[in-house]
Amino acid sequence: MAARSQYEELARQLSAIGAVKRGLARILPAECPGGSAAVLTLLSRHGEMRISRLAELLAVDMSVTSRHVAHVAERGWIERFPDPADKRSRILRLTPAGEGVLEDLYRRSTEMFACHLQDWSDDEVGQLNTLLARLRDSFSSRGTGGCASGKHSGECHSRRADSQDGSYTRTPA
Repeated sequence: MAARSQYEELARQLSAIGAVKRGLARILPAECPGGSAAVLTLLSRHGEMRISRLAELLAVDMSVTSRHVAHVAERGWIERFPDPADKRSRILRLTPAGEGVLEDLYRRSTEMFACHLQDWSDDEVGQLNTLLARLRDSFSSRGTGGCASGKHSGECHSRRADSQDGSYTRTPA
């Protein structure tokens, strides 16, 4: 296990990631704020789903999810249709227009990273990608079974859930 000072430095570095997130937010078109981009990304990655599942993946309240869904539906980027299993529920699906918006968002974020990381080698970018995926996996696989706040006992390693499905949230914002 790393020294406590290493975890403290990691916390400082991750707090500073806000600058990167703000840079990503600045490249989003005005009509597609971060929440909308996240909805499009998740529907692209996971396919059609109910709004309740989308709220779960976004890790936000249903009312917030509903606002994001309304925004992208008004623009024709997703469609809502009755759930055949429960006519009271709606299924959300990405439209070709939504796929086009998502392609533009990916292009914008790729260009931004290419510009800001132009002095990084392919290996360095690859290492960053690998380590960030590992960090994300460490949090997503532990769920609520991770360490209690301030009480690391080493037991969280043995409670690690098997999360091999690659179901990560990748948002352009």
